[in-house]
Amino acid sequence: MAGPLEQALAVMVLTFHKYSAKQGDKFKLSKAELKELLIKELPSFESKQMDDAEFQKIMNDLDINKDNEVDFQEFASFLGCVAMGFNEFFKEHRQKQLCKK
Repeated sequence: MAGPLEQALAVMVLTFHKYSAKQGDKFKLSKAELKELLIKELPSFESKQMDDAEFQKIMNDLDINKDNEVDFQEFASFLGCVAMGFNEFFKEHRQKQLCKK
């Protein structure tokens, strides 16, 4: 049986392919596919009411090779950055808890 980390990696890969398979290149996310993934799978992005300009900045930052699509490597790098942001949030939150004691 797979451990939690292995399951998380599988979810990451399957989620990418769930959206990349909808149109065009089946191994890359178009702008529309990426936007749908962000809204449905990372609702905190939607809660910020991501406007078109903000989304375009995200797309430009992720699309390292400038082919107007996001491949799995670019997506995985993005998730790594999101994970690092979560880690920083939890470190700060933990330190605030320790200071209150």
